[in-house]
Amino acid sequence: MHVSKINEMPDKKEVLSFIKRFSFGTIISSTADKPIATHLPFSIIEENEKWILSSHFNKVNSHWRSIETCMNLIIFSEPHAYISPSNYVNHPSVPTWNYISVHTYGKGRILTAKTEIQSSIQRLINTYETPYLAQWNSFSDSFRDKMMNGVVAFEIEVTEIVASKKLSQNKSTEEQKNIITSLSQTQSNSANLIAEYMLNNLK
Repeated sequence: MHVSKINEMPDKKEVLSFIKRFSFGTIISSTADKPIATHLPFSIIEENEKWILSSHFNKVNSHWRSIETCMNLIIFSEPHAYISPSNYVNHPSVPTWNYISVHTYGKGRILTAKTEIQSSIQRLINTYETPYLAQWNSFSDSFRDKMMNGVVAFEIEVTEIVASKKLSQNKSTEEQKNIITSLSQTQSNSANLIAEYMLNNLK
């Protein structure tokens, strides 16, 4: 992903916060024939200053067979919005698109120990619905084993991060405020989120 200097996200805490907030990612891996992609929910933990992404594939999805032998790209990209030139003071102007996207890279490790698989699933539960953990733990061992046998859990240690927030930083403060007002008044949740990030960026 090309990132203009003005759109860089050098603050790792900001990047981590974004991944945690928009944690439904796309993992892309290379095979001999073509790249393959799967859309998955991820949990992320910090461990000895390293970032560990974890999730699981449905076992019938052969994508899992590739992640240990190649470099994987996991993309987190959620809010985005069309930016109309009507928000600009200077003309002629052209439309653009604002967005935030984080690309993470790393090799995968398949989890085979039952305790590791359990821990990975519990982290996902805690990420998305902590109260459900009590119900999960109440299930019989045979039911939980059946569910876990149907998936392939994995972890990826992040070795490279490329992050971009394109929030009209190249425009004047007046124009950015016009865009924030315009996006805030739409019915699009994605546009509202971009307005939120733009406002925080201005502050």
